[in-house]
Amino acid sequence: MAETNFRLFQKAIPTNVITGFLGVGKTTAIQQLLKTKPSGERWAVLINEFGKVGIDSQLLQTDDSAEGEIIIREVPGGCMCCAAGLPMKVALNQLIAKAKPDRLLIEPSGLGHPEEVIAVLSGEFYQSIIDLRATVTLVDARHMTEARYREHETFQQQLRIADLIVANKAESYSQSDINALTAYLNEMHLQELPLHITQDAKINPQWLKPKAKFNQVIWQGQPTVFNLDDKEQAIPDCGYLAAAQKLSGWYSYGWRFKTTYCFDYQPLLSWLEQFKQIRLKAVLLTSKGFVAINQADDALTIEKSLGQSVESRIEFITDKPIDAEKLENQLLQIGEIRQVNPS
Repeated sequence: MAETNFRLFQKAIPTNVITGFLGVGKTTAIQQLLKTKPSGERWAVLINEFGKVGIDSQLLQTDDSAEGEIIIREVPGGCMCCAAGLPMKVALNQLIAKAKPDRLLIEPSGLGHPEEVIAVLSGEFYQSIIDLRATVTLVDARHMTEARYREHETFQQQLRIADLIVANKAESYSQSDINALTAYLNEMHLQELPLHITQDAKINPQWLKPKAKFNQVIWQGQPTVFNLDDKEQAIPDCGYLAAAQKLSGWYSYGWRFKTTYCFDYQPLLSWLEQFKQIRLKAVLLTSKGFVAINQADDALTIEKSLGQSVESRIEFITDKPIDAEKLENQLLQIGEIRQVNPS
């Protein structure tokens, strides 16, 4: 791992971990927080995605006025805290050295291990560099009756390390959802944690300020081998590249397309209708320009992308295997390689 001279930093960087299970709105929460950044400050964001394609950094595109003040680093492909935290340390050191940030936001994968992320940040090496502030855990109260959430070790871990809990998507809650959440927190002996009910993943910047209470160096298991080569594979002449993986009982299926690959907008919208039960995110070049797509919990959002992505990317995350070949064929039928100037 390349050495970085952190003695150049005069004070430790206020750092918050924003965690939560798949599809709960972590990336949207960070988008909202970036809008609150004080003028003149430089913020850095470290994202770990479950899927291998890497889309969240493109979804976090900022407007031109923030250019140079927000630096984003992405570590796709599972859990960046494996291998004794080495991938995370490499990415974190590179990000700090490049950005020299006034604040650092870290988004672990929805299936990553937040205790190990905290372990890295609170380790001896970073004690004078990282000022660990409140860890925010987002939850969706509608899932409290589902065993795949209640009984999942990562979900429980995300709650245990929280300094405050944010129940997002409140516009879709019933009172029974809130009651189920509070009952579950009581069951885990976490009833003393501050609980905020919000929608659109809005986090009050004041919630970030308190010191983190969970700052113990804890490892859940033996380190595993991790490929530290983060150079992306070149897309072949056919115009696209597929990537898939299985981890912690979940599956990801993703595709990257060359910059000359364009999707017909209306057929794309029709095709997306079949995925109401599947976690899906994408940034795609279409006949109407670049669009950002997010599908979670029956809610599909399509927005014009703030920036122009280098390439189109799409990823599905499910708790059951799906027919990737069928998906790929359908994608290829609604897109083609051509030169397009997005509007």
